[in-house]
Amino acid sequence: MPALLRRHLLLGLATTAVALHAASPSKAQAPASAGPPDPALVEDLVAANRILVDQGVVDGYGHVSARHPASAERYLMARSIAPELVTAADIMEYDLDSVPVDARGRGSYLERFIHGEIYRARPDVRAIVHNHSPSVIPFGVTGVPLRPLYHMSAFLAGGVPVFDIRQASGGMTDMLVRDAALGRALAGTLGAAPVALMRGHGAVVVGPSLPVVVFRSVYTEVNARLQAQALALGGAVTYLDPEEARRAEASITGTIGRPWELWKRKAQGR
Repeated sequence: MPALLRRHLLLGLATTAVALHAASPSKAQAPASAGPPDPALVEDLVAANRILVDQGVVDGYGHVSARHPASAERYLMARSIAPELVTAADIMEYDLDSVPVDARGRGSYLERFIHGEIYRARPDVRAIVHNHSPSVIPFGVTGVPLRPLYHMSAFLAGGVPVFDIRQASGGMTDMLVRDAALGRALAGTLGAAPVALMRGHGAVVVGPSLPVVVFRSVYTEVNARLQAQALALGGAVTYLDPEEARRAEASITGTIGRPWELWKRKAQGR
């Protein structure tokens, strides 16, 4: 083959290879880390998982996260593992698209998009719990609103919206919030509330800190159980008046450290 023709042929092959490389999807780069989180926060996140198990809010399923203290665009959550088994080594960092910063082969919860999209929509939120708390399930499927009848659950006074994934998706799903679009829809249903129920699934609870979100998760379950018992008695139920709820919540908010320290000590002994 003449040298000139060979040179043109090689040049053509090289150009084609470059074009194909440019057209092919490249492997997505992992997001940058916000830096090592405070070890005390990691300790509290591990404790939160154990507390929620101890208090009957989660079992082998469910997850809790905390916003990264160094960046509002990052959050911390365990790898895909049963909450009772979470250790500090299991905590992973995610961006708000719920992409892990450094997966190292560790699996992620399928419903991590709940966390990323709520953090994106709610700058005030610093911690999130997703659970399958059993007593709340009937209130997500019957049309009976979950309302506070117990002073410890005064935070529910503003109303508890119900997320229906069938309506959000426009069709049938496996009931899991497994993508960003469904996460955004759930965040929209939650709005400014501290709790939203998920029809046939469970609940999402948010708060300004891990102690508060754990407290709210525990007493949402307690209130749901008590409300079902009160309704079963057949008489009229007297719920908290909005002003009673406002005063009760203001009073209790300053004492959440008390049960948190108790629950944390018990959980760390598990």
